[in-house]
Amino acid sequence: MTKASIAQAQAAVAAALRGEGVAEQAALSVACALVGAEADGLKGHGLSRLPSYLSQVRSGKIDPSAVPVAESVATSVLRIDAAHGFAYPALDLAVEQLPAIARETGIAAASIHRSHHCGAAGLVVERLAEQGLAALLFANTPAAIAPWGGTTALFGTNPIAFACPRTNGAPIVIDMSLSKVARGNIMAAKQKGTPIPEGWALDAQGQPTTDPVAALAGTMLPLGDAKGTALALMVELLAAGLTGAQYAANASSFLDDQGGPPSTGQLIITLDPRVLGGSSTLSHVEHLAAAIEAQQNARIPGSRRIAQRRKAAAEGIELPETLLSRIA
Repeated sequence: MTKASIAQAQAAVAAALRGEGVAEQAALSVACALVGAEADGLKGHGLSRLPSYLSQVRSGKIDPSAVPVAESVATSVLRIDAAHGFAYPALDLAVEQLPAIARETGIAAASIHRSHHCGAAGLVVERLAEQGLAALLFANTPAAIAPWGGTTALFGTNPIAFACPRTNGAPIVIDMSLSKVARGNIMAAKQKGTPIPEGWALDAQGQPTTDPVAALAGTMLPLGDAKGTALALMVELLAAGLTGAQYAANASSFLDDQGGPPSTGQLIITLDPRVLGGSSTLSHVEHLAAAIEAQQNARIPGSRRIAQRRKAAAEGIELPETLLSRIA
């Protein structure tokens, strides 16, 4: 293992991306997102993604020169075309432009289409909460979950993220995918040659399996069983149906260089608490946060990530030699 500071890790990732022809601004955006996820302990959205990103740039699945374009289509709505590039520059554009609109109207939304893997969705809404705004992000991903009772995947693991500002402490951040476990955990089990616990996935015939290869050929089990598939349908409609993005069943994988651009979508909704509830709204939020923290062993969602982030800032990030060699 090699230790690197946050800045050093970002520079290394950005350099690797530039080496494959990725435009400067996009390279920096992707580097910040991957290193940020790594620092927060979200390794499935961190540096492990870089090799597959590079191979997708080489194959043309990700356009390295893409520049996202935002169009104001209504008073409170932006429509952003990610142009088959990385999702991160399009998300950055939304975070840059939504706050001014939300402060004026109380609510602002950005729909993003022709997009890609959005990474750790909580990091996006957290940036809005740091500006005093509440935010929701919905994203669809390539097919992994079947309708309840079905055997063919139609929905992605479809993450939902929410962040709310506080008057005392870091924002409350909730970030979850709608499968019982992240698909990356099954990929890791396949690479190690180890079985997965029963209850994570079904095989192609819709039967429970502990074989990670069969699981990857089958479907993921949703969080909350039938309720989870209903939520996955909701996110599929919000992130793809309403944005004009490609549905999960037609999207190519985020993990390999096969096929064309996945062309998935994201929807971000930003709310100004002071417009919705008045000047004392965040104090009202703080009462609930304080009541949670007052209970022994209870914690605010996202607090573990903040602790990991502080440790990474102080001690640096561990970079496996295998990853460094692949970057090189």
